[in-house]
Amino acid sequence: QVRLVESGGGLVQPGGSLRLSCTASGSIASFNAMGWYRQAPGKQRELVASITAVGSTNYADSVKGRFTISRDNAKNTVYLQLNSLKPEDTAVYYCNANIRTTWPPASTNYWGQGTQVTVSS
Repeated sequence: QVRLVESGGGLVQPGGSLRLSCTASGSIASFNAMGWYRQAPGKQRELVASITAVGSTNYADSVKGRFTISRDNAKNTVYLQLNSLKPEDTAVYYCNANIRTTWPPASTNYWGQGTQVTVSS
């Protein structure tokens, strides 16, 4: 069993910053790609940022230059630094990780429970 736990969401004013964390626990052998998605009310879930096992990153056009994804493999953690936040960034943010487990020896996509980010004055 693998569990992803997110933290760091909250209410912030436009222009503010937040740092989201997602820590994995369980029978983990290795991490493959990891990423952050978000879902606003009435909208589909969308990819915000992703990072490969070797650290290559990819961002949605709407967050380029404002958000930064990073990972600490020793801590089984992926981060998302959110800067220059806008009201349209308001959404539930979900962590996703492709993890190879020790048993069964397989790679599977796992999701966190989500953390709310609200940008409002």
